Parts: sequence; structure tokens; C-alpha cells
Amino acid sequence: MPETDKTEVSRLLLSWRDGDASALDRVIPLIYDQLHALAQRHLRGERPEHTLQTTAVIHEAYLRLVGADVAWEGRAHFMAVAAQTMRRILVDHARAKQRHKRGAGAERVDLDHVDVASPAAGAELVALDEALERLAALDERKARAVDLHYFGGFSYDETAEVLGISPATVHRELRLAKAWLYRELGESPDAGR
Repeated sequence: MPETDKTEVSRLLLSWRDGDASALDRVIPLIYDQLHALAQRHLRGERPEHTLQTTAVIHEAYLRLVGADVAWEGRAHFMAVAAQTMRRILVDHARAKQRHKRGAGAERVDLDHVDVASPAAGAELVALDEALERLAALDERKARAVDLHYFGGFSYDETAEVLGISPATVHRELRLAKAWLYRELGESPDAGR
């Protein structure tokens, strides 16, 4: 997205935050393609018969975002919350599916075969989400960096902008977070190599 469009999106989001309801109608066409790409990224690793489709994830996220009581800080903040919202939708969907299965045992999560950017099977997604929640309780910034970079598709620079840190710090935070997640999920970073 060109810098002028990013600026316009941020301006419209701030106007919406400040009470201009019509700003939302003007901003959605500007960010729809980004939301669509984000939803596709989240669904990429799902099984082919997954019952949620890209458009459904976008629409559910839209409804949650419009109803959210968030003081938008601009485009990057909005996209970060959208990425987290879409992940939450998939986790909620996976948990609902698991509740319907009786006797579903725990599955081993192998991070070398699960692309963190595109969560696979429901049990793996739920296990990863629970590990991310534990990480957030210990270190919110590392958990947010994982959310932004792996789930939101943000670059190191974009993640750094949202978190207010340097790209080098993002790199360190992600490296440490990934090691922590491997340990938490009972995997070795070298497993499967």
C-alpha cells in the first residue's frame, strides 16, 4: 500500500475513532484487500474441508472490529488488531469443533511442520493459542510480536512501528519467543531437521 494511502487510512480511522461514522464507510474499501490477504494467510494452512471461508472470516472480523471499544491509533494498529481478531475467530472455531468431538486426544504439535503464520489442524491451533496466552502473561511484547509478525504478516519494520521498538529488538524478541514456544509445546527447534 502506498504511503499516501496508509496516511489516508490512518486519518480515516482516527476520524472514525473520534465519532465520524461515515469515515468507516470510506476506509473499508481502502483496506479490504489487506484484510482479504490477512484472512487468506490465516486460512492457508487449514484443511481443504475447513468450514470457514476467507469472506466469512473477514465479515466476522469486521463485525467484531466495528463493535470493539478500541481507541484506534492508525492503520498499523487497526491491522494488528484485525490480525489478532482473525486468529481469535479461528481458535474459537477450532475449540467449538473440538467440543463436538468426544474422546479427541491431545495431538503433538511440531512447529517445524506447522507454519506459525498459517495454523493447521484445530488441536494444534488451540495448543499454540494457549501457549501464546501463557507467553503473553509472562511477556506481553513478545506475544504481540509473534501475533504481528507470524499471524499478521507484518515485516520486522512494521512490527517495530506498532510496538515502538527497533527492528533489531523485534528480531531478538521473535527469536526468544519462538524458542519459548518450542519449549512450551514440547518441541525441539531442531526436531524434524
